[in-house]
Formats: sequence, C-alpha cells, structure tokens
Amino acid sequence: QVQLVESGGGSVQAGGSLRLSCVASIDTPNRPVMGWFRQAPGKEREGVAAIYPGGGRLYADSVKDRFTISKDGPKNTVYLHLNSLTPEDTAMYYCAAGYDITWDSTVSAGAYTYWGKGTQVTVSS
Repeated sequence: QVQLVESGGGSVQAGGSLRLSCVASIDTPNRPVMGWFRQAPGKEREGVAAIYPGGGRLYADSVKDRFTISKDGPKNTVYLHLNSLTPEDTAMYYCAAGYDITWDSTVSAGAYTYWGKGTQVTVSS
C-alpha cells in the first residue's frame, strides 16, 4: 500500500517557478512508478510527468522543456520542478503511484492506483 502527500503548490506570476514535493509512504520494498498529473476546472486530468524506479522519465509534450521530475530515493520523495510557468499551467497537481504500469500507460491516470489529495498551482499573467 502507498500513501502520498503533496506539497509546494502556490500562486506565482507567469515566468516563475515552483517545486512540488510528494512524500511516499510505502509498506513494501517494491518501488512504484511515480507520476504527476494535473487537472484544471472543466478539464480532464492529464499526465504531466512520470519517473520509474530505475530513473527513467517521461514528460507530456506540453511541459517537457519546462518541467523536471526527480526523486530522492532515501527520502521516498518525488519532486516536480515547474519552470517558466504560464497561466495555462494553472491546475490542481496530483502525485500518483502505481505498479505494473506499461510504458505506453505511464502518463495515463487510469494506470495509477494511489493518489495524493493534490496541491494547487495558480499562475497569474
């Protein structure tokens, strides 16, 4: 079982940066795939980035030049660095974890079993 707690959201101006954190409490030695998703009002939840236990990373095309996902294994923490933010990045950002996720489902929300409660990112113009 995995429990996730996100933090680091806030309000920033366009062009600013934030670092989101996700602390994972995992009751097995098996490391899950960790993903970041976001959902804006009236829109579907979309994948942002994901990182595999071995370090492989995937990004949505809309963020891959601006966001960076990373992890600190000993701290069981996954980070999402958001740079060059625009108002279009405004959303609730969720941390997610899952096992047995195929490569082509890495940024698909339905592939993940465990979810945090989210942290709000608001970007003003």
